[in-house]
Amino acid sequence: MSSGNDSRAQTLTKPALGEQEVTALVARVFGLKVSWIRPLPSYDDQNFHVQVSRKEGEAEGADEYVLKITNSEDSQEPDLIEAQTQAMMLLSTEGFPAATPYLTKDGNVMALESGGTGLGNKKYMVRLLTYLPGIPVAKIATNAQILYEIGKLAASLDKALTEKFHHPSAKSLHRGQFIWNLANVPLLDQYIYALGQNKHRQVVEQVLEQFKGKIIPKLSTFRACINHGDLNDHNILVENSSASQEPPQYRVSGILDFGDMSYGYYVFEVAIAIMYMMIESPDPLSVGGHVLAGFESVLPLTEEERAALFLLVSGRFSQSLVMAAHTALLYPENKEYLMITAKSGWKHLMKMFEVGQEAVEKTWFETAAAYGTRTPA
Repeated sequence: MSSGNDSRAQTLTKPALGEQEVTALVARVFGLKVSWIRPLPSYDDQNFHVQVSRKEGEAEGADEYVLKITNSEDSQEPDLIEAQTQAMMLLSTEGFPAATPYLTKDGNVMALESGGTGLGNKKYMVRLLTYLPGIPVAKIATNAQILYEIGKLAASLDKALTEKFHHPSAKSLHRGQFIWNLANVPLLDQYIYALGQNKHRQVVEQVLEQFKGKIIPKLSTFRACINHGDLNDHNILVENSSASQEPPQYRVSGILDFGDMSYGYYVFEVAIAIMYMMIESPDPLSVGGHVLAGFESVLPLTEEERAALFLLVSGRFSQSLVMAAHTALLYPENKEYLMITAKSGWKHLMKMFEVGQEAVEKTWFETAAAYGTRTPA
């Protein structure tokens, strides 16, 4: 649930279209008749699960899509949305379970539309994406097998994007001051006020100080790539691939939300995945080793990258927790959704620092090393 905007968040306008307006929009832009519709949760965009009736001459039945209405701020960056959409299309052709767009009546992957009842003439970029099956990782009891698969997915995804995504819009993924790029953890200084004065703030200040001293000078030693940037427990869908097995054998059935894509480093993606897989885990400090093992089955980390993992995971916790607190002050009506990660996130970040970097890394690295002699449990 990290996806959010950059330092202009306070000017962000989340769409607020009604169901009737959305039904008319789908008909006007895509030429499809909506048979039912329901809203989906979102951080700063507006999403709907829609079922449409098939067109005359097609086989009888209905098809399901996700209508994604991008906030008015991000809608002013069509190249960036184009890059995200084209990346999803590439990944789909490469065998990844990524959504693909249903083209507009004009044959485009997206359309800029006016809508909503707010003041001013807001315009929102609209896409209709294929609906992916499965349930979010957040709603299952994760096991070593699916954590390993998610680590493997994180590496494979970034590798495919970095090696094969050559669309002209890719240049827009150089996002500079984008708050959710892990290189920009130091930008949290301007939002940390939202935490007030407490022990949580003290730990985040410690993360920021160490990040500036130990991570920023090392960035040039990390291997660069394109990051998905938000492989969280709500953006990965899974299905149980065997009804008879205990524990369940899960497979990834959907990868959602490419809104945080940017140029970064391979080690960023594994750190982000570890952090989000910790959120719902009853044994969060053990998670990292399984995710790391899966990642390294595709892309072994260098010594410099491994040494950065603890602070990168801590940095992502800090980004998520500080920005949730900041944005909840701006949009109190969306506080419950914004604070999903915070419920257990603070507990896990505090625990990491209580246990200490050396002990946490020992757990992660020993767990990952054990995969060298066996297949994932």
